Amino acid sequence: MTPQMFNRLGCFLLVAVLLTACDQRAINELEEGVSTDADVREKFGAPEAVWDGPDGAQIYEYNRQPEGYQNYQITIGPDGKMAALRQVLNPRTFAEIQPGMAMEDVRKLLGKPMKVTEYALKKEIHYDWRWRDGPNESDSQVFTVIFSPDLRVISAGSVRDPALDRSR
Repeated sequence: MTPQMFNRLGCFLLVAVLLTACDQRAINELEEGVSTDADVREKFGAPEAVWDGPDGAQIYEYNRQPEGYQNYQITIGPDGKMAALRQVLNPRTFAEIQPGMAMEDVRKLLGKPMKVTEYALKKEIHYDWRWRDGPNESDSQVFTVIFSPDLRVISAGSVRDPALDRSR
Protein backbone atom coordinates (compact mmCIF):
# COMPACT_ATOMS: atom_id res chain seq x y z
CA MET A 1 0.00 0.00 0.00
CA THR A 2 1.33 3.44 -0.92
CA PRO A 3 1.58 6.18 1.72
CA GLN A 4 -1.15 8.13 -0.10
CA MET A 5 -3.52 5.14 0.02
CA PHE A 6 -2.68 4.63 3.70
CA ASN A 7 -3.41 8.32 4.48
CA ARG A 8 -6.69 8.21 2.54
CA LEU A 9 -7.80 5.02 4.32
CA GLY A 10 -6.83 6.50 7.69
CA CYS A 11 -8.85 9.68 7.06
CA PHE A 12 -11.82 7.61 5.88
CA LEU A 13 -11.73 5.46 9.04
CA LEU A 14 -11.37 8.48 11.33
CA VAL A 15 -14.40 10.18 9.79
CA ALA A 16 -16.44 6.95 10.04
CA VAL A 17 -15.53 6.50 13.72
CA LEU A 18 -16.34 10.11 14.59
CA LEU A 19 -19.71 9.97 12.80
CA THR A 20 -20.61 6.73 14.57
CA ALA A 21 -19.66 8.10 18.00
CA CYS A 22 -21.63 11.33 17.51
CA ASP A 23 -24.64 9.46 16.14
CA GLN A 24 -24.66 6.99 19.02
CA ARG A 25 -24.60 9.80 21.59
CA ALA A 26 -27.48 11.58 19.78
CA ILE A 27 -29.49 8.34 19.57
CA ASN A 28 -29.03 7.69 23.29
CA GLU A 29 -30.33 11.19 24.09
CA LEU A 30 -33.55 10.78 22.08
CA GLU A 31 -36.63 8.87 23.24
CA GLU A 32 -39.50 7.62 21.10
CA GLY A 33 -42.81 9.25 22.04
CA VAL A 34 -41.07 11.92 24.10
CA SER A 35 -38.45 13.69 21.95
CA THR A 36 -39.80 16.39 19.67
CA ASP A 37 -39.01 17.44 16.12
CA ALA A 38 -36.87 20.24 17.60
CA ASP A 39 -34.96 17.71 19.77
CA VAL A 40 -34.20 15.56 16.71
CA ARG A 41 -32.98 18.56 14.70
CA GLU A 42 -30.86 19.73 17.64
CA LYS A 43 -29.11 16.34 17.90
CA PHE A 44 -28.90 15.40 14.20
CA GLY A 45 -29.17 18.73 12.38
CA ALA A 46 -31.20 19.37 9.25
CA PRO A 47 -32.31 16.17 7.48
CA GLU A 48 -30.90 15.23 4.07
CA ALA A 49 -34.47 14.68 2.85
CA VAL A 50 -37.98 14.70 4.28
CA TRP A 51 -40.56 12.16 3.09
CA ASP A 52 -44.29 12.04 3.70
CA GLY A 53 -45.10 9.04 5.88
CA PRO A 54 -48.37 7.32 6.76
CA ASP A 55 -51.12 9.12 8.66
CA GLY A 56 -49.52 12.56 8.41
CA ALA A 57 -46.12 11.51 9.73
CA GLN A 58 -42.87 12.81 8.27
CA ILE A 59 -39.75 10.73 7.75
CA TYR A 60 -36.42 12.49 8.13
CA GLU A 61 -33.42 11.03 6.34
CA TYR A 62 -29.97 11.34 7.90
CA ASN A 63 -27.44 9.97 5.46
CA ARG A 64 -23.96 8.92 6.54
CA GLN A 65 -22.77 7.82 3.08
CA PRO A 66 -20.12 7.68 1.66
CA GLU A 67 -17.89 7.86 4.76
CA GLY A 68 -20.20 6.06 7.17
CA TYR A 69 -22.09 2.80 7.12
CA GLN A 70 -25.53 4.03 8.18
CA ASN A 71 -28.54 5.82 6.83
CA TYR A 72 -30.95 6.78 9.60
CA GLN A 73 -34.64 7.44 9.15
CA ILE A 74 -36.44 9.21 11.97
CA THR A 75 -40.23 9.28 11.90
CA ILE A 76 -41.91 12.35 13.35
CA GLY A 77 -45.58 11.72 14.10
CA PRO A 78 -48.39 14.21 13.41
CA ASP A 79 -48.09 15.24 17.09
CA GLY A 80 -44.52 16.48 16.43
CA LYS A 81 -42.91 13.72 18.52
CA MET A 82 -40.37 11.15 17.40
CA ALA A 83 -42.23 7.91 16.68
CA ALA A 84 -39.29 5.80 15.42
CA LEU A 85 -35.57 5.90 14.72
CA ARG A 86 -34.17 3.24 12.37
CA GLN A 87 -30.84 2.48 10.74
CA VAL A 88 -32.09 1.24 7.36
CA LEU A 89 -28.94 -0.28 5.84
CA ASN A 90 -29.48 -3.87 6.96
CA PRO A 91 -30.53 -7.24 5.49
CA ARG A 92 -34.15 -6.84 6.65
CA THR A 93 -34.61 -3.61 4.67
CA PHE A 94 -32.60 -4.94 1.71
CA ALA A 95 -35.03 -7.87 1.49
CA GLU A 96 -37.82 -5.37 0.74
CA ILE A 97 -36.14 -4.44 -2.56
CA GLN A 98 -37.89 -6.42 -5.30
CA PRO A 99 -37.58 -6.53 -9.10
CA GLY A 100 -39.89 -4.00 -10.73
CA MET A 101 -39.80 -1.59 -7.76
CA ALA A 102 -39.48 2.09 -8.71
CA MET A 103 -36.18 3.92 -8.12
CA GLU A 104 -37.95 6.54 -5.99
CA ASP A 105 -39.35 3.83 -3.69
CA VAL A 106 -35.87 2.33 -3.25
CA ARG A 107 -34.47 5.77 -2.47
CA LYS A 108 -37.16 6.31 0.19
CA LEU A 109 -36.41 2.91 1.76
CA LEU A 110 -32.61 3.12 1.85
CA GLY A 111 -31.77 6.81 1.67
CA LYS A 112 -29.29 8.51 -0.59
CA PRO A 113 -26.73 6.07 -2.01
CA MET A 114 -22.99 6.42 -1.53
CA LYS A 115 -22.45 6.19 -5.30
CA VAL A 116 -24.52 6.27 -8.50
CA THR A 117 -22.99 4.80 -11.65
CA GLU A 118 -24.61 4.90 -15.07
CA TYR A 119 -23.62 2.21 -17.59
CA ALA A 120 -24.81 3.64 -20.91
CA LEU A 121 -23.91 0.60 -23.03
CA LYS A 122 -25.66 -1.81 -20.66
CA LYS A 123 -28.52 0.66 -20.21
CA GLU A 124 -28.31 0.27 -16.42
CA ILE A 125 -27.93 2.53 -13.41
CA HIS A 126 -26.30 1.14 -10.25
CA TYR A 127 -26.96 2.59 -6.79
CA ASP A 128 -24.44 1.54 -4.11
CA TRP A 129 -24.66 1.80 -0.31
CA ARG A 130 -21.82 0.92 2.07
CA TRP A 131 -22.93 -0.98 5.16
CA ARG A 132 -21.61 -3.35 7.79
CA ASP A 133 -22.79 -6.88 8.40
CA GLY A 134 -21.17 -6.94 11.84
CA PRO A 135 -19.18 -4.71 14.18
CA ASN A 136 -15.77 -4.86 12.48
CA GLU A 137 -14.26 -3.02 9.54
CA SER A 138 -13.77 -6.41 7.84
CA ASP A 139 -17.59 -6.76 7.86
CA SER A 140 -17.91 -3.89 5.35
CA GLN A 141 -20.23 -4.67 2.43
CA VAL A 142 -21.60 -2.79 -0.57
CA PHE A 143 -25.28 -3.28 -1.39
CA THR A 144 -26.04 -2.56 -5.06
CA VAL A 145 -29.39 -2.06 -6.73
CA ILE A 146 -29.41 -2.25 -10.53
CA PHE A 147 -32.07 -0.24 -12.37
CA SER A 148 -33.35 -0.54 -15.94
CA PRO A 149 -33.76 2.44 -18.32
CA ASP A 150 -37.34 2.88 -17.06
CA LEU A 151 -35.91 3.28 -13.50
CA ARG A 152 -37.21 -0.05 -12.20
CA VAL A 153 -35.22 -2.56 -10.15
CA ILE A 154 -33.64 -5.35 -12.19
CA SER A 155 -31.71 -6.96 -9.32
CA ALA A 156 -30.00 -6.25 -6.01
CA GLY A 157 -27.36 -7.81 -3.78
CA SER A 158 -24.37 -7.35 -1.50
CA VAL A 159 -20.67 -8.04 -1.99
CA ARG A 160 -17.60 -7.57 0.19
CA ASP A 161 -16.54 -3.91 0.09
CA PRO A 162 -13.90 -3.66 -2.70
CA ALA A 163 -12.19 -0.84 -0.73
CA LEU A 164 -11.05 -3.47 1.79
CA ASP A 165 -9.07 -5.31 -0.90
CA ARG A 166 -7.51 -2.09 -2.25
CA SER A 167 -6.24 -1.13 1.21
CA ARG A 168 -4.04 -4.23 1.57
